[in-house]
Amino acid sequence: MGIVGKLSPDQLQSFDSQGFIVIESFASTEEIDAMRKRMDQLLDEFDCSTTSIFSTKNQRELTDNYFYESAENISFFFEEKAFGADGNLKQPKQLSINKVGHALHEIDPVFKKFSCSEKVSNLMFSLGYKRPVIIQSMYIFKQPGIGGEVVPHQDNSFLYTEPPTCTGLWLALEDATITNGCVWAFPGSQKNGLVRRMIRGEEGVSFDRPSPTYNQNDFLPIEVKAGSLVVIHGDLIHQSFENQSSKSRHAYSLHVVDTDGCKWAPDNW
Repeated sequence: MGIVGKLSPDQLQSFDSQGFIVIESFASTEEIDAMRKRMDQLLDEFDCSTTSIFSTKNQRELTDNYFYESAENISFFFEEKAFGADGNLKQPKQLSINKVGHALHEIDPVFKKFSCSEKVSNLMFSLGYKRPVIIQSMYIFKQPGIGGEVVPHQDNSFLYTEPPTCTGLWLALEDATITNGCVWAFPGSQKNGLVRRMIRGEEGVSFDRPSPTYNQNDFLPIEVKAGSLVVIHGDLIHQSFENQSSKSRHAYSLHVVDTDGCKWAPDNW
């Protein structure tokens, strides 16, 4: 039996060519259940009088200290469409949250157990990492009916090192389909390098250049079963559409960078 999490030569070749790979059954049913139940508990305990909205379209306008401080906390972000004209939630908080982040992997024992598991470490070492560090974790809900669009982007834009080393690990906690807002990828786009960066300045965060216009025909849907892990190159252009179905699409996402021979950019958010 091989080393759990270690990628095969064929998987590594596919990752280098396409910019992503899917590892089926990476997480067990027990691990999925534990993370979902723990998130239910965290939501029940959450006081929703603290409101912050997450958007990939106009995050500069919506960014606040709560967002910045979430890098070291377990923080809750609402969907843009969760609120009515009167400013109140249109449905229960459990169905209104966009994501929870960004330090679940550090603070919460249940999420830390998976994030720091041997199989995750083996995966990163097989990708050539010398001293991998999880820099960010997110529980993403993609709520039925209101789960927001994530516009085309590259993970290295937000979590930049010199040289660039970010890799995304996207774990499906529920089946992800075209209908409920699965990830779409532009295969091979990582070969063109980083398009732009999000930089933190005195007036908040902003991109250093406009986003290119992409042809949607270049993107392929990555439909996966619960427990599958999508490994995403930091320069791969990927996106997801609104969830217009009646089913949620929960996922747990990690972003990993190397700290051996790499420098963390001081103007990252």
